[in-house]
Amino acid sequence: MYKDLIFCTFQGDFKDPRNILREFNRLTKDAKLPGITICNLRHLHATQLMINGVNPKVVQERLGHLRVAVTLDLYSHVNEDLQVDTALRFEQEFLS
Repeated sequence: MYKDLIFCTFQGDFKDPRNILREFNRLTKDAKLPGITICNLRHLHATQLMINGVNPKVVQERLGHLRVAVTLDLYSHVNEDLQVDTALRFEQEFLS
């Protein structure tokens, strides 16, 4: 039975969160990554999607937020950068 899990055992069952954290910490240490967390990866994923112009509704659904407003509030810093980029693009097109 497919359970739609991100972290699961080889049999597809729920994995103990302590084991997930232990494995993740070992992998990041072996890769010589600075203190990165699973939450950091989630934030990076969402931020990159927003920067790449993915519709916020899609980002909201991927993150599991109940409302798109939550996603937009949490990633408003990305939206500000996108606003500046959009304004510069518009100006360039308008003046060309």
